[in-house]
Amino acid sequence: MGSRTGSEPVCVTGIGAILPGASGVGEFWRNLRDGRSRLDFLTRCDPGDTPARVAGEVRGFDHTEHLPDLPPTHAAKYSRDILAVMAAVRQARQDAGLDAEAVDPRRVGLVGSCSRGPIGWVEEAANSASGFPDKGAMLCSIPGTATTLAAIDSDIQGNVTTLSNACVGGNQAIGVALDTLRADRADAVLVVGYEFPLTSVVLRSFASMGKGVLAAERENPALAMKPYNRHRDGLVLGEGAVVLCLERASFARRRNARVYAEVLAHAGLCEAANPFSMDLTGARTASVIRDSLEEAGAKPGDVQYYCGHGTGTKYNDLAESKALGMLYDDRRREHWPPLSSNKPIYGHLLGAAGVVNAAATALMLHHGTLAPTINYTDPDPDCDHDHVGEGSRPVALDLAVSMTFAIGSQTSAVVLGAAA
Repeated sequence: MGSRTGSEPVCVTGIGAILPGASGVGEFWRNLRDGRSRLDFLTRCDPGDTPARVAGEVRGFDHTEHLPDLPPTHAAKYSRDILAVMAAVRQARQDAGLDAEAVDPRRVGLVGSCSRGPIGWVEEAANSASGFPDKGAMLCSIPGTATTLAAIDSDIQGNVTTLSNACVGGNQAIGVALDTLRADRADAVLVVGYEFPLTSVVLRSFASMGKGVLAAERENPALAMKPYNRHRDGLVLGEGAVVLCLERASFARRRNARVYAEVLAHAGLCEAANPFSMDLTGARTASVIRDSLEEAGAKPGDVQYYCGHGTGTKYNDLAESKALGMLYDDRRREHWPPLSSNKPIYGHLLGAAGVVNAAATALMLHHGTLAPTINYTDPDPDCDHDHVGEGSRPVALDLAVSMTFAIGSQTSAVVLGAAA
């Protein structure tokens, strides 16, 4: 399916993932498909008087397994987020078969998304007796360093940049990559979503928004996030890095690349309304979805699946259901396309959330299987429709939409289609 404007489709040819309980695209997909939560009790920081006791932590990450040729003197200067991004970028290139012989390095770009930058390093530095940890302070303190060092490591010589726009940043990074590829300013663009927010400062900032924002589960971490559930009580933060290798379809075909899915369109808007809550009528989100589908040459009736933002917070969940009500017949919910959330698996990765969603959607299209919303046991009456609550579902899937919302009155959608 091409776009209305005749723009060439863009293909997802590689995926990299350094996530809780997942190192690589295979583990990333199996956890999603099998509904296997990777959330566990929080150990990364002291939650203080916040309700948070559960998180999606990247444990046991050894950069030498992914970056064996990185000099130890360099690695000693880099923070965890930098090393994880470097590893995930290498994974995505390898998964795509995009080696040095496949493409001119000047025709490869990299666009990152991270909502808070090196917040872990900053907090560590602030608490250090010497003022700075014994690392490369100038490197670790710059928000875009993870992407620039990943570009240096992987010999990416095209445009390299990092966006920061809360939870819609990942979708916007995909949009920048689409524009770059369709303008023929690159043959391939790596899109990186990364976030390492498990710090006491970040937890306190979320807790300051009140009850129902951070989940308070203290007994079973796997049950901490319950999107669309009557008794949900908030989100769980996760950490990690996910990378998409995007290429123009003609370039991917020329080198006989394996294609997971096609990225057909991106649309986003600022609601210019409440900075802390989205439009609860669903009208604004529905308009963004319509805009993205129009660009892709499709309409709401063509969509077979929605990958939801699904944070397990009341207003986010309600906004998604209201949007579907605007797009379809509100009185016949059994005919709405399914909508599921992957956040109970890995947690909410904030600025990386859009890239996680897009990668998950691409794999669902590739495997012809919908990943479930786990913990969907007692539906909120306002969100009582198809959330794939029974487990993974084999389907003939051709067109899907991935949604993200963000504090700051932001909303966005990415349309993906099955590989041609």
